[in-house]
Amino acid sequence: MELSPTADTKAHVIAIYHDKPHYACSDCSAVIALQDELISKSFSGREGRGFLIHSAVNVKHGKKEDRTLLTGVHTVADVFCVGCNGRLGWFYVKASDSSQKYKEGKYLLERAKLVKDNAWKLDE
Repeated sequence: MELSPTADTKAHVIAIYHDKPHYACSDCSAVIALQDELISKSFSGREGRGFLIHSAVNVKHGKKEDRTLLTGVHTVADVFCVGCNGRLGWFYVKASDSSQKYKEGKYLLERAKLVKDNAWKLDE
């Protein structure tokens, strides 16, 4: 489904995430990412464990900056929840080292900032 840049994407996001396991903001419960988008749970964020995730919704990016991380210098932009403006992690814009290029265009989301919603349905 191709959306115009001015389209209201709320209905589109709801349709994609409805009844699917996802991660939500721990402060305001805004949907952030599908669990299917998870690449790795073995990353480190500023405040502990982090998840490397393919894509995210309901987030806004801060200013790009070069940051020295455990795996070298990366150009990143902090990521904030659109619901509560809480910092969730960062977006990898560019990696200096060729072995780290796989992170470009991906999100590092802090485990402590997310709630896992499995979208389970109970039999009635």
